[in-house]
Amino acid sequence: MGGGCSAGDGPLVPRPERTPGALRAACAVVAPQLLAAYDRAKDQALGEAVEHGSLKPVHAYLSHWAALIEIERHPSPAQRYHRAEYLAHVAATPEGAREHLSAASAIYRDASKAVHSE
Repeated sequence: MGGGCSAGDGPLVPRPERTPGALRAACAVVAPQLLAAYDRAKDQALGEAVEHGSLKPVHAYLSHWAALIEIERHPSPAQRYHRAEYLAHVAATPEGAREHLSAASAIYRDASKAVHSE
C-alpha cells in the first residue's frame, strides 16, 4: 500500500490552501529546489488556460502541486518518494523501473487523496 504518515513524522508546515500563492509559499519552505519548476508549471497552466479558454489546466496544475507539496510536507514519505523515483531512473530492467515507479505512484496517490479529502 501507499506511504501514509506515521505518528513521529509530523508535517513541516501546515497544509496550504490550494491557491498559487499558498502552494508557492509552502514549496519555498519544504522544497525550495522545486520553485523554478513550480513557476514554470504555473506559467504553462495559465498559458494553456488562456489558449484553450478553459480553467482545466489551472485546476490540474493546482491539484498536482498540492499533492507534491503534501508529500514534501512529511519527511518520511518525501524520502521514500524521491528514493523510488531515483531507483526507477537507475533500474537495470524495465520490471525494476516499473516496481519503483509503482511505489512512487502509491505515495503520490496517497498525497492526492489527502489534499482532496479536506
